[in-house]
Amino acid sequence: MSVRQTPAMARRRAAKAAANSAPAAPAVVHVEPESAEGRTRRERLNNWFKSRGWKVQPFQREVWAAWAAGKSGLLHAPTGSGKTLAVWGAALLAATLPKKKPAKDAPRLKILWITPLRALAADTEQNLRAPLDALGLQWTIGTRTGDSGTKQRDLARKGLVDALITTPESLALLLTYADTQPVLAGLEGIVVDEWHELLGNKRGVLLELCLARVKKIAPKLRIWGISATLGNLDEARDALIPDGSDAVLVRGTSPQKLALETLVPDNVVRFPWAGHLGMKQLPAVLARIYAANSTLLFTNVRSAAELWHQALSSVWLEDPSTLALHHGSLDRGLRREVEDGLRAGRLRCVIATSSLDLGVDFAAVDQVIQLGSPKSIARLLQRAGRSGHRPGERSRLINVPTHALELIEFAAARDALNAGRIEARHPLRLSLDVLAQHLVTLALGGGFEADDALAEIRTTHAFRDITPLQWQAVLDFIVRGGEALQHYPDYRRVEIADDGRYLLADRRVALRHRLSVGTIASDGSLRVKYMKGGDLGSIEEQFVGRMKPGDRFLFAGRALELVTLKDMTAYVRIAKGKGDAIVPRWQGSRMPLSTELAHGVQALIAGEHDAADDLAAVLPLLDLQARISHRPARDEFLVEVVKRRDGQHVFLYPFAGRQVHEGLAAMLAARLGKATANSFSFAINDYGLVLSPAKRIVVDEPLLRSILSADDLVDGIRAGLNLSELARRRFRDIARVAGLLPPSLPGRTPRSMRQLQASSGLLFDVLTQHDPGHLLLDQAFREVLDAELDIVHLRTTLDAIASRRLVLLQPDTLSPLSFPLWAEGFRGALSTEDWRTRVERAAAELEAKYG
Repeated sequence: MSVRQTPAMARRRAAKAAANSAPAAPAVVHVEPESAEGRTRRERLNNWFKSRGWKVQPFQREVWAAWAAGKSGLLHAPTGSGKTLAVWGAALLAATLPKKKPAKDAPRLKILWITPLRALAADTEQNLRAPLDALGLQWTIGTRTGDSGTKQRDLARKGLVDALITTPESLALLLTYADTQPVLAGLEGIVVDEWHELLGNKRGVLLELCLARVKKIAPKLRIWGISATLGNLDEARDALIPDGSDAVLVRGTSPQKLALETLVPDNVVRFPWAGHLGMKQLPAVLARIYAANSTLLFTNVRSAAELWHQALSSVWLEDPSTLALHHGSLDRGLRREVEDGLRAGRLRCVIATSSLDLGVDFAAVDQVIQLGSPKSIARLLQRAGRSGHRPGERSRLINVPTHALELIEFAAARDALNAGRIEARHPLRLSLDVLAQHLVTLALGGGFEADDALAEIRTTHAFRDITPLQWQAVLDFIVRGGEALQHYPDYRRVEIADDGRYLLADRRVALRHRLSVGTIASDGSLRVKYMKGGDLGSIEEQFVGRMKPGDRFLFAGRALELVTLKDMTAYVRIAKGKGDAIVPRWQGSRMPLSTELAHGVQALIAGEHDAADDLAAVLPLLDLQARISHRPARDEFLVEVVKRRDGQHVFLYPFAGRQVHEGLAAMLAARLGKATANSFSFAINDYGLVLSPAKRIVVDEPLLRSILSADDLVDGIRAGLNLSELARRRFRDIARVAGLLPPSLPGRTPRSMRQLQASSGLLFDVLTQHDPGHLLLDQAFREVLDAELDIVHLRTTLDAIASRRLVLLQPDTLSPLSFPLWAEGFRGALSTEDWRTRVERAAAELEAKYG
């Protein structure tokens, strides 16, 4: 059932069609000669650079000139090279000054500065303020994020600042108020900092939609993106500035000089296994920390950060306050203390996760230590830039492998950096849940007409290909919830006025919408607080739900004892005495190897390498791989069939990364089960997968070629995986973004993850039964295939395998490549301690056999 069309809407559509048929006037950019005021400002900015001991870089002058000419663009330059000053300097040099002093309460907002993290707002504000006095500009800079107070929010909404630092979510929230349109009308530019962090996720889609609306309010404004680590620059620019045919792409200086070193262990184990956190490297890591004034030690997951902070604390000989921990689950106040300590040079070492990957300028950091493989080239480059974070300085990064195969990953990353290869991040398309949320925002922020809104959103990269059917489905959804939900008043949010405008007038619905603006997925977390007050952060509900009062766990660098659970809060106290403390596990704790890095690993295993020290240390492992089995060349596909006491195991090595291997393994298990009337278990890692049949099978090339075919790929995945259950889990976040799971109102206890899952599960079942073509159901299944299983890359992988020579071997024992897969295969069947004991014993036996 479609949304009703009023006569007024029909008349407006006919009028607009006639207007749109007229040829558009060509765009003309008129560049004014530089004024005396402009020359003075330029001279002052140059002098300010000199006073800091800096030299204006050519790319900075290029950005200044492009901005002065009214152009939009994307600046791509290494971390610490002066990107912020390039774009901010351009805005300051070209800023128009009022001819007379404006009224005190008159909007004067000129620049919107979008940051991906609200935690970066304070540092960004400090950096933007730095050159103002030197240029003689009496500008005020404000912030509007989720952490902002009432006064700051009021100034932002009224436009009583010259530049506003905000996030995509806070910009969307501003658009829910009709009175902000005059405030945004005077904008001269929008700067999107760290665009690569938003590109490729729904926050980026939300920002695209918001920029389209602001561009309509202020058509002449410039839009500039800043990025440091991207491999698809043209696509990134076009996603940010889709209608900018003359938008420029400015490339900064060559990457900073990077001192890259790998801390090679004395003895490289030839049978590596996952899950070993490299604690044997602790003495060497500690020595490197003591050799520098300040160190950032990065781990890939929060649980590893907690463990390494505990390990370093146990051997730390200096003032304990000089060692700190920083990750995204810690309370914001605790994180801010650590950041201030780093900035002031009071800390010798901070163990961190991706929470410190971005933006914050720590000039005092001498070196970065990367614990374990960074899993992507871009992440390694980003983290390396946290040291020597000043123009012209040298970054220093030390890689610490947690198992032998990571030596190959470090070498592959080094080769990629030398060749200038960085991973691409592709923008999302047709995220209809985000569009539904944005249309409710527009309805609340003054209303919209359907044809106008469609024309506007089609200017975005994300929705330029939206079909009339999809558009009508989204409109129907925000008005009445769609076919199956039309009888439930809670899902009727937007009304159609007599003149055809879509409006939201219900105050309760408006409040709930403003509380739920944004696309960041909820992780079902509980607050962690001391009984006597003091917030430590948040921890996943699923983890705490398995604990009972008196249990000990490690969090925020402390051994804590759970006292009680109440109102979505875990109350704790410091654990007394000695005893084991379990380490929290967070969802998504396994970071997949990027496709580019996986290909680099394959090339090195094939023998395409130089004599780098880190790779030289792992050559005995590779030689043993060749001795037991085979080192596959780039044009070969290796399959190993190994018979052990615990059964038969079929190992395959696509080198496509964990994400692709998950879908591939499930599909192959289903196809093999059908072909051999058997059942299979499987395990995966970044290099390959293992299939273990319940009954032994005969494996030959015809069988392998048939199950590795890309034909009927989706059906094959559907047979191997419960796509409906995967879609159900995905649906929860989609439903929240789209507004089907509104948050609790202020003053009420927030709903638990169990309650949210029950609500979303019920909605999923209702829609599946009564409205199977619902736009959000369709999106859930699309996201499972595209985002979770990466079906595009899976198809590419199968096509590549089809073109390679198949090498089918039956080694007598496990090889260095198959050993970690074998170990992964029974990880869940044993306790952690029993699993570790069994794996260590098997590794020792194989080491002794081939010693």
